[in-house]
Amino acid sequence: GGAGDRQLPKDKWSNFDPTGLERAAKAARELDASRHAKDALSLAQMQEQTLQLEQQTKLKEYEAAIEQLKNEQIRVQAEERRKTLSEETKQHQARAQYQDKLARQRYDEQMRQQQLANEENLRRQEESVQKQEAMRRATVEREMELRHKNEMLRVEAEARARAKAERENADIIREQIRLKAAEHRQTVLESLKYVQTRRRAWVALLLFVFPNPSSFSLQVAGLTLLAVGVYSAKNATAVAGRYIEARLGKPSLVRETSRITVLEALKHPIKVGKRLTSKAQDALEGVVLSPQLEARVRDIAIATRNTKKNKSLYRNILMYGPPGTGKTLFAKKLAVHSGMDYAIMTGGDVAPMGREGVTAMHKLFDWANTSRRGLLLFVDEADAFLRKRATEKISEDLRATLNAFLHRTGQHSNKFMLVLASNQPEQFDWAINDRIDEMVNFDLPQLEERERLVRMYFDRHVLKPATEGKQRLKLAQFDYGKKCSEIARLTEGMSGREISQLAVAWQAAAYASEDGVLTEAMIDARVADAVRQHQQKMEWLKTEGAEASQGTGRNPLLPFPKGTP
Repeated sequence: GGAGDRQLPKDKWSNFDPTGLERAAKAARELDASRHAKDALSLAQMQEQTLQLEQQTKLKEYEAAIEQLKNEQIRVQAEERRKTLSEETKQHQARAQYQDKLARQRYDEQMRQQQLANEENLRRQEESVQKQEAMRRATVEREMELRHKNEMLRVEAEARARAKAERENADIIREQIRLKAAEHRQTVLESLKYVQTRRRAWVALLLFVFPNPSSFSLQVAGLTLLAVGVYSAKNATAVAGRYIEARLGKPSLVRETSRITVLEALKHPIKVGKRLTSKAQDALEGVVLSPQLEARVRDIAIATRNTKKNKSLYRNILMYGPPGTGKTLFAKKLAVHSGMDYAIMTGGDVAPMGREGVTAMHKLFDWANTSRRGLLLFVDEADAFLRKRATEKISEDLRATLNAFLHRTGQHSNKFMLVLASNQPEQFDWAINDRIDEMVNFDLPQLEERERLVRMYFDRHVLKPATEGKQRLKLAQFDYGKKCSEIARLTEGMSGREISQLAVAWQAAAYASEDGVLTEAMIDARVADAVRQHQQKMEWLKTEGAEASQGTGRNPLLPFPKGTP
């Protein structure tokens, strides 16, 4: 109870008991004085080391546990990261699929909108074409109506004028009729008198020669039969002549043909014999074309030759392009290669024939159908008469000739092959386009083709005459191959015909010289002159195209746009 009544010390050191320290100090002095002090110290050190080792072991265990925890944490984090990446990949795939779906939907919608727009544009174009066609038909009908009215008015005016003139000249006309009747009566009477006089003279002569009546009757019958025979022979000869002229003679529309006529065989038998015994040539011999065009026309030549061998139906071909690109030359080579005859006509020869054009056209195709070898009918400048009947202003005679041409070419034939050539195929009538089976574009030669042409014509017109020595032509020393390549570069835009004319100009320059030697300077001068002439032609063509486009609203050198009636 007393201890509880004591007051607490004022600080923490007030309750300190030093006895423990004293005992420890005493134990330490005793331990120092003992003979086992060193052993105890060693034991204490060993115990301390043992404790340290235990502490180190525990520390390493703790570190291993911590490292294991870290590894476990890394594994868990990696697993979580893998799951996160997998989930993100799934989300990306889902997003990509959704975006692809949206893109497909947008594309389908755009295509549908574009299809609707195209259908709408097509409908508008068809409506525009129908409106233009209706306007064209209305214009044509109105023009025909006006033409008919004008014709009726003209006929009526002519009839009125003729009636008025007849009324005014009725007395003169009656007097002319009376005089003509009197003259005719007098002529008939004189003819009857002459016939009667001649008959009496013949009867008297026959009675004098044949006094026997029976022999007289026989002689009259013989003379009658003789007259009938002469008349029949005359008519038969005329009919045979017309048949031979229609079947064997060259028609008036044909300018050049390889078909042998009877008259030609009689005039030139040796030449005709050589032609008949000649072998088939290559279709492209002497023809320089681009590789693509050469492959195509070679296929046409092979097909035509096999068509002729199998006696099948020939196909009609249109060859179009600038002038001088080898259309006529290839047509001739195609006929010779296929074992056929060729006939060349020009479209410009049809219009001047007028009313005779229809008859000439039928004679031409009748003559073509009689060919035993097959005939290649080449129509040069075909656009000159095969123009549009609806829009072009052509005469009625030319329209009738065109209709006859369409009638005779309505179906394929195994007797003749139709080849058309034109520089402006857009001017053809639509019925002509319907009869064309294949179209081939003969374009201007490029650099490689121009060099081949220059070398070929240089050899033909210059080098060969100079080496043979048959003509007054010599050639100076220079690099011919290099010069040909240079000329090919300078003649850009020229056709094969222009290059051929250039080679002939080189030959003429040599003939015009004093010694007949063709030098490099003379060749260069002719080339420069040809280039200037070609440029001048192109300027004229541009001027003509500009003037024509002002009148028609388009460039005539360009094809018609789609949908144009």
